[in-house]
Amino acid sequence: MSSISVGQKRVLSGMRPTGPLHLGHYHGVLKNWAQMQHEYECFFMVADWHALTTNYDDTSKIEGYVWDTVIDWLAAGINPSASTIFVQSKVPEHAELHLLMSMTTPLGWLERVPTYKEQQEKLQNKDLSTYGFLGYPLLQAADILVYRAGNVPVGADQVPHVEMTREAARRFNHFFGKEPGFEEKVIEAIKKMGKKNAKLYKSLRKKFQEEGDQSSLETAQALVESQANISLNDRERLYGYLDGAGKVILPEPKALLTPVSKMPGLDGQKMSKSYGNAISMREPRESVEKKIRTMPTDPARVRRDDPGDPEKCPVWEFHKIYSSDEVKEWVKKGCTSAGIGCVECKQPVIDGVCAEQQQFLERAKEYEESPEIIRNIVSEGCDKARDVARETMDDVRQAMGLSYK
Repeated sequence: MSSISVGQKRVLSGMRPTGPLHLGHYHGVLKNWAQMQHEYECFFMVADWHALTTNYDDTSKIEGYVWDTVIDWLAAGINPSASTIFVQSKVPEHAELHLLMSMTTPLGWLERVPTYKEQQEKLQNKDLSTYGFLGYPLLQAADILVYRAGNVPVGADQVPHVEMTREAARRFNHFFGKEPGFEEKVIEAIKKMGKKNAKLYKSLRKKFQEEGDQSSLETAQALVESQANISLNDRERLYGYLDGAGKVILPEPKALLTPVSKMPGLDGQKMSKSYGNAISMREPRESVEKKIRTMPTDPARVRRDDPGDPEKCPVWEFHKIYSSDEVKEWVKKGCTSAGIGCVECKQPVIDGVCAEQQQFLERAKEYEESPEIIRNIVSEGCDKARDVARETMDDVRQAMGLSYK
């Protein structure tokens, strides 16, 4: 099935509302989102239903966490005029598509998702033998497919989730993309492209189907994408006709690999609230100073006059992010020669982290003082997201024979 999307430049990404976001979230995800919002049509989702998969036994904090998450996004530079910010549960079409896709998705596909067993082993204090936890990868697929997003920004470890989304879409299209009178409708759609483009489309399709030439397929897909005078349904038919399939109802998204975060935790491991090694994006300066001053350093530096090795010190990883080349050179020279102590070494990191956080605190202040602004942003985002999701579901219901007149 074609991997072309109705929204090749459309991106869907989200976060579960599980508490205040930390610097790992900012450097690992939000900085990338802030850049992407000017290059793609971005939909950013607060995934509150996904928070229930592991925290269904205590939902008392979810609402507060939803608003905290949105404030952190805005503080990080996510611009509601450049992207769509919405809450998953406010768009019920996610749940409907999840339900309908569950009818065609094999159980084994869900059980083989790598994080399924990993999370069960990691969170042994929780009962995760629930349908919701087993089915969360399919809900994740529905989140993406209901917007016909062409791209999903993920790290390498999350690519299997995107692959499962592609498989689920492909299987769905196989069952329900056999539109009555498909060939006749395709012929009419080709005519609407004009003689020159119609001839090129047929030529490229023939070359791909007879020779398996992938570049011909991609060129033909781009040709279809460029046609401004054909309807959305005709466009989907033309995509599906290229590789011999039917109408593409749910286009397959692509994984958009994002840079690996270089932001470590206070102990050198990955920054995580569950590890107790995180600094929140909007944490008070006194708390930040205390955390950094008590960070572990190179074990070899027992006394002040013991030389050390920056590469063996978690603080050095912070210097790589927050310090200038000049300061880093000062650290390397001073540490290896015992010319500076660990307390001196940590001060530039404290200054760098606090300067970054000051920006977050200043941006967040307006929203903290006027909660109605956040609610308006989210309300408008939910309306926009729902308009797109409804359009997809109209096509899905029609394809499945559920669009009763």
